[in-house]
Parts: sequence; C-alpha cells; structure tokens
Amino acid sequence: MGKSQAAIGAVGIALILAIGAMAGPAANAVGPTVGLGTATSFAVLAGSAITNTGPTVINGNIGSYPTTTITGFPPGTVNGTNHAGDSVTQGAKTDLITAYNDAAGRTPVTTLPTELGGTTVTSGVYSSAAGTFGITGNVTLNGQGDPTAVFVFQMASTLTTATGSSVALINGAQSCNVFWQVGSSATLGGSTSFKGNILALTSITLVTNAAIDGRALARNGAVTLDTNTITTSTCAAAATATPTPATSAAATPTVAPTASPAAVPTASPAAPTATPVAAPTATPAAPVTTLPYTGTLDRSGPLALVGLLMVVIGALILRARTSAPTVR
Repeated sequence: MGKSQAAIGAVGIALILAIGAMAGPAANAVGPTVGLGTATSFAVLAGSAITNTGPTVINGNIGSYPTTTITGFPPGTVNGTNHAGDSVTQGAKTDLITAYNDAAGRTPVTTLPTELGGTTVTSGVYSSAAGTFGITGNVTLNGQGDPTAVFVFQMASTLTTATGSSVALINGAQSCNVFWQVGSSATLGGSTSFKGNILALTSITLVTNAAIDGRALARNGAVTLDTNTITTSTCAAAATATPTPATSAAATPTVAPTASPAAVPTASPAAPTATPVAAPTATPAAPVTTLPYTGTLDRSGPLALVGLLMVVIGALILRARTSAPTVR
C-alpha cells in the first residue's frame, strides 16, 4: 500500500512539472503599468526645446526644461497648457526620469527580432539582440482580453518606423499601457500611426503627418514636429456602470409595499358598515304594512264564541270526573 501511495505522489509531481513546462517563460509577468507621475498630463515633453512646422495639433500639455525654447505655436495648436519651463514642467521632467528608469529595469526580458513589422506581440518586456527596434508595416499588440496588459519595449539605441507604418492594438490592449524606452533617439516616419508612450533619453522626431496616441517624452534632447497629431492616452475605467442593477432593485420593493397595504385596509371596512344599518331598518317595517285587517272590527261575535267554547269544555271536564269509577 505504501508503494502505491508513493507511485501516485510521483505521478502527481510529474504532472505539475509538465504543466509548468508547457506554460513557457513568464514573459507576461510584466507587473503594473509604468507610472508617469505628473508627466501623465504632457503630450510633449523635452529637455532642449520643442520645434514645430505646420498645423500640428497637440491634445495635452507641453513643456521643455532646462532649455525652455518652444516655437511653431501657431501655426500649431495646443489643446492644453504650454508650461514652457515652469515648475510644473520641472516636476514632470523629474517624474519622466523615474519612469524611464522603471521601464529600462523591467524583467524578465524576452528577445525579439529587430524588425517588429508583420508580428503580433502579447504583453511582456521585450528587447532585441541589436539593441534597436524598427517597424516596417504593421505590428500588432494583443492584450488577450486584459485591459491592464502592459507592453514594455527596451532599446539600448534607437527606434525607427518606415513611412506608413503602424502599431495596432487588439483584444483590450490600451495605448496608456504601452512603453517604448529608447536609449538614444526615436524617429517616426511620415504618416506613421503610432501607439504608446515614447520615453527617449535623447530626442524624438516626427516626420510629416505622423501621429501618436500616447506621448512623446524626451529627457535631454529636443522634440521636432511637422504637421502631426499627438493625443495623450488615458486608460479606460474598468466597469463603472456595474452598480446600475443595484439601483433598479432598490426602487422596486420601495414602491410596491407602500401602495398595497394603504389601499386594501381602507376600502374593506366600508362594506360591513353599510350592511347592518340597512337590514334592521327595513325588517321591522314589514309587519306593520301586512296586517290582514284595517278599519273598524266587530269583536262581539268572536268573544261570544270563545265564551261558549269555554262553557262546553268545562261541562265536558265535569262530566268526565263524575263518571269515572272510584278506586278503593
């Protein structure tokens, strides 16, 4: 019996190890999103100026520090606040350094080919053997149904995209949780549709009509723009409409009990009150209206007849007594 139990235990351990092996490397155990702190409100943040050409539209704040030069607005439009090099920008730059170091230190790291175009990537931390990433065509980031899925791409050197390239998000992946940590500079080719937050140590350049759903945040260098659209990404709130059924259920019992008891008891007692009053009033009146005789009544005849009957009865009784035999 002991040997059988030992054999069963060994099989169980083997199954556990097999399942663990099939699960593969823990590349998806990336942890929480990278916190940007006060840099979250910035669509563009630079260290040595922001320059723009053409009708660029920026949805979010902008700022540059320690070089506070910002040019090209207008013709560019900022739907936010131009903080230049004020204390808000300085605080955001400090938080950017923290976020950059966080993204650069994330583990475990999975190595991918340098060219991301034509691939689909799930959440995790990634780098390339060459220390650089390029996108020609389309790269798809698959959240696998998890809206909190985090993607971190680590580059010791550069990030470049070819003209017309794109980053697509599917199955719940969100731009707010995508981070491109660039050890040097990032360049987005013309008409690139980009998703995520670029955290560059040096500079960021957007060629004509390139667009970012995320942020362009450069620690030390400049951010150069040309007829671009940059919109700060915000993570969608998780299921804020869930409490709605609770409100509906609360309203139903409140109305029903209040109306029913009030109406039923009030109407029921009214019926017994009417019934006893009507019945006694009508009943005594009937004998009065149904008397067999009305007007004058001659009672002399009947009285005489009654007297005669009494005399006859008395005589019969007396005769019966006198004729009865005497018992000795």
